[in-house]
Amino acid sequence: MKLHRYRPGPGMMVSAAFIGPGTVTACTLAGANFGFALLWALLFATVTTIILQSFAVRIALITQLGLAEAMMKAIASPIIRALAALLLISALVLGNAAYEAGNMSGAALGLEAINGAPLSFGMAPVIIAIALFAAAMLLFSKPRWIENILIAMVLLMSAAFVLTFLLIRPDLGALLAGFIPAIPDGGLMTAIALIGTTIVPYNLFLHAASVRERWKPYQLPEAQLDNMVSIGIGGLVSMMILATAAASLFGSDKTIANAIDMAEQLTPLFGSLATVTLGTGLFAAGLTSAITAPLATGYIVQEIFKSPNSRMPFRIGALIVIISGTVASLLGYRPVELIFVAQIANGLLLPIIAIFLLKLANDKNLLGHQANGLKANILGGAIVVITTGLGFRLIARALGFWP
Repeated sequence: MKLHRYRPGPGMMVSAAFIGPGTVTACTLAGANFGFALLWALLFATVTTIILQSFAVRIALITQLGLAEAMMKAIASPIIRALAALLLISALVLGNAAYEAGNMSGAALGLEAINGAPLSFGMAPVIIAIALFAAAMLLFSKPRWIENILIAMVLLMSAAFVLTFLLIRPDLGALLAGFIPAIPDGGLMTAIALIGTTIVPYNLFLHAASVRERWKPYQLPEAQLDNMVSIGIGGLVSMMILATAAASLFGSDKTIANAIDMAEQLTPLFGSLATVTLGTGLFAAGLTSAITAPLATGYIVQEIFKSPNSRMPFRIGALIVIISGTVASLLGYRPVELIFVAQIANGLLLPIIAIFLLKLANDKNLLGHQANGLKANILGGAIVVITTGLGFRLIARALGFWP
């Protein structure tokens, strides 16, 4: 792989997906409450995501199967296959529908931050416009158009957060010290949240489906380079959000609940430009995630209920997420019950998918000489252990056993 051959591709869609309003909020709270101390967690999550996504990319390109298709084919028992399909659909459709509301509301809040005050016409028209835009993109656009628009939005988002970071001018010594693994008092849950908001199960399906449409098997090195660089950029953006919050808010005794609170604090300290750039980044984060969540869901439903002559399963899956998210966002409803179920389902799904990925990546019948070697298996095995622990934590927290 040569760096001069790099061209932004489907990997940027993964970055667009995991840098949503939830990630922006998690990074903001981590920086505001613990300074730079948890930057290492984002670095770890970024590297882990690159490894897992590289497995998905390799499986998709070599087999020319979507990840859901490959998983279903690897299960011999019809009963277990049906249960696995049900788990995938329930976790990803229900979970993405719940989080879509946050994506749309987050984008609208970004516009409020840019405006410097609540929008005179309210948030409802913005949410409806975002929903219509996402639906039009997914129902009528070509995959390459969607990819190009998301790449442009990620670049806009990256530029906005980088500029905000530069305006704040954090202490580089303190920033570098944050990459030394250590958990400050009360920081365990936040560290796990930073990892969990970056390693997202549905991104594996999104990436696998996207690379199949973009590249051929012989272009695997180019696809893997795109994976590494694009997700690396996404991780860097998350780190800059955390660092911005750490430099501007840590130790200030200000009550910070989300990125909008941070934007309000930046104006008197660093001027309106910092608030505008942060708001622009939040708007872009919400808009990109509002597209990728239903996009991934559509791909998964299409692969499970595969119909060669119809895109109807894709459209149904995507529209369910968009419509559900729009209704929840317009009602101002915080979908606690949906998120409760989604946490349990995703908690089960994350380690199961990691195990399936490792199994498929070792299948010489599928991948031939591209099957995992010892190094990849050591890394993959470690990730399975970590994701199993993370999945247990999600389930335990949802059930009230873990605060």
